[in-house]
Amino acid sequence: MFDVRVSDEVATALAESRAVVAMESTIFSHLGLPSPANEEALSRCEQAVRAVGAVPAVTAVFNGVAHVGISQTDRERVCGPAQKMAERDIPVAIAEGWKYGATTVSAALTLADRAGICVFATGGIGGVHRGSELTGDISADLDAIARRAVVTVSAGAKAFLDLARTLEYLETSGAPVLGWQTDEFPAFYTRTSGLNVPHRVETAEAVAAIFHNRTRPDQGVLLAVPIPEADSLDAGRLDAALASALEECEAQGIRGAAITPFVLERIAVATDGDSLPANLALAEHNAEVAAQVAVAIAQLG
Repeated sequence: MFDVRVSDEVATALAESRAVVAMESTIFSHLGLPSPANEEALSRCEQAVRAVGAVPAVTAVFNGVAHVGISQTDRERVCGPAQKMAERDIPVAIAEGWKYGATTVSAALTLADRAGICVFATGGIGGVHRGSELTGDISADLDAIARRAVVTVSAGAKAFLDLARTLEYLETSGAPVLGWQTDEFPAFYTRTSGLNVPHRVETAEAVAAIFHNRTRPDQGVLLAVPIPEADSLDAGRLDAALASALEECEAQGIRGAAITPFVLERIAVATDGDSLPANLALAEHNAEVAAQVAVAIAQLG
């Protein structure tokens, strides 16, 4: 089993039973948002977490060592070139000494759980891809959400996925799905998807109580938080951009992990760049809500 290097700030907060929020690093790397938006996202998310009274903990692998929490000198590295790293890649990244393995949702959840952090903030999760009945393409994020004792806070799943099947998969895996002050599952850039969430919650204290009463020690919870209304994209315009991008994926034979960056790039072009500020806003908002939940869990003990 691999070791995790926890930063001094995060280690102190955990030892004192204070609130900590884990974050993935892919969104902050060159694989996520373009520069300098990725640097802005990192600053905004960290500041949002701290403003509520929690400690941010970015996860990554540097030079073959798993890190939870980064130092000031690591910030430039986090926003630079990286190799994308899911949970399955962590042993390889460590054994081969990857210079920078940027965590996806599944990898970040693994490192957070290993460090003893019970709240994780991200933008949007992966899920069941359209056409999965033929391809079997289902993101490792879903199993990680279900079997890591962590509350995952996201703006739902990325809209180009099969959202109905994603919710069905989470139900089968036994992961409670909660809607943050909403009855509908959000679809990343838009607040609604037409799909109901199983349970609506109004407060961070309610989320903390649900997590506290989980049915097994390794049960995770998904908290779906709609993008702020002022930052959401027009659903009709987005649907048209998605349809066009997915047709291109099919025509070019793009599969698996390559779909996400391809589609997001096409959406950015089709929306005249409006998707970028929307992405920043939802990531920051998720970090803020995650911090509220982390504080409530810490207070609950």
